[in-house]
Amino acid sequence: MSEQVIFTILLGIISADFLLERVLNFLNSKSARKAIPSELEGIYDQEQYAKSQEYHRVTDQFAVFSAVFSFVLMFLAIWLGWFGLLDEWIRAFTDSELITTLVFFGVIFILSDLIGIPFSLYQNFVIEERFGFNKMTIKTFWMDKVKGYVLTILIGGGLLTLLIYLIDFMGTDFWIYFWVVATIFVLLLNVFYTSLLLPLFNKLTPIAEGELRTSIENYSQKVGFPLTNIFVMDGSKRSSKGNAFFSGLGKKKKVVLFDTLIEKHTTEELTAVFAHEVGHYKKKHIILGTIISIASMGFMLYLMSLMIFNGEVSEAMGGSVSAIHLNILAFFILYTPLSRVLSIFGNVISRKNEYEADAYAVSTYDGEPLINALKKMSSDHLSNLTPHPAYVFMNYSHPPLLQRVKAMLSKM
Repeated sequence: MSEQVIFTILLGIISADFLLERVLNFLNSKSARKAIPSELEGIYDQEQYAKSQEYHRVTDQFAVFSAVFSFVLMFLAIWLGWFGLLDEWIRAFTDSELITTLVFFGVIFILSDLIGIPFSLYQNFVIEERFGFNKMTIKTFWMDKVKGYVLTILIGGGLLTLLIYLIDFMGTDFWIYFWVVATIFVLLLNVFYTSLLLPLFNKLTPIAEGELRTSIENYSQKVGFPLTNIFVMDGSKRSSKGNAFFSGLGKKKKVVLFDTLIEKHTTEELTAVFAHEVGHYKKKHIILGTIISIASMGFMLYLMSLMIFNGEVSEAMGGSVSAIHLNILAFFILYTPLSRVLSIFGNVISRKNEYEADAYAVSTYDGEPLINALKKMSSDHLSNLTPHPAYVFMNYSHPPLLQRVKAMLSKM
């Protein structure tokens, strides 16, 4: 395939992906203005519903502006050969392919982050602040940035260094060895995320003695779930929005409840949410998700190996010589359509898992408090209660509230 054909395909992919997202967002924005379904009446009063409509209008407008800005920047970078110019500039200082690659991606990371900072500040301290969600301070924002940089350098830089080393010494067979390393990394991340990484950003404390703990203990004993790893996270440090999640494998598994969730819900509702999270554990959703993630990663690395030394790809990115880093960057653009298909597949499985976890909570505890909890969370988050089906299919990892409520009512 010629350099010009690859160049055209690159521009075509980013353009098509941009247009697809704009169409989906337009349909979803239009759908958000529909009347609230009768099954969900009472979630919003008129004032709250008007606030929800305004929140989605403002966030949608900002999302469009951000997306257009990012698209134009990426389109120009490929069209004008900026990535190739960056490669040439770095090569003027070093002959090392490893150093060139690390500096190349380091510069792109820094520039991308610097460009994104104003957008993040506006999102958090203007939009989220306006609607009462933001609890983050400027200090927390910048501390998160610093910690993120350190982790990116240590973890991202380390994995990238290993990848380039394996490509240099193993040739096209690099993907097998790196897949093994990446698999070990994913497993360790699943096991130690809430023990090592999450505490760098949030404080986790064991659930306190009291009515809620007693209720959770009684339920845990009933379904045979070990209670040693139930934590409360200081989500209020950054946002008023509440949430809960299950993480980890084996003895390192944890159920985490946000403090903002505990503040706004009854003991019965919180126990029902806990039962939902236990459902993920009982149904082995974390293990299934990990297996799918590892398999997808291996498939992606194999495809990358087919074009990692293709000189035409480097030329299409504006390079004057064949460069591994230009080919890696081009690969992720070319991989976008397949990545989207895999993402849809992953979302379908994720939505199925949510239905199963809901059903488990209904059968082992009670559906009514879980429905009430989900309704409260939707109201507190100013959620879109009528998302467009196409947008849901493409982007939702959780079923819309109406479908979840209907599914639970059918089992009660």
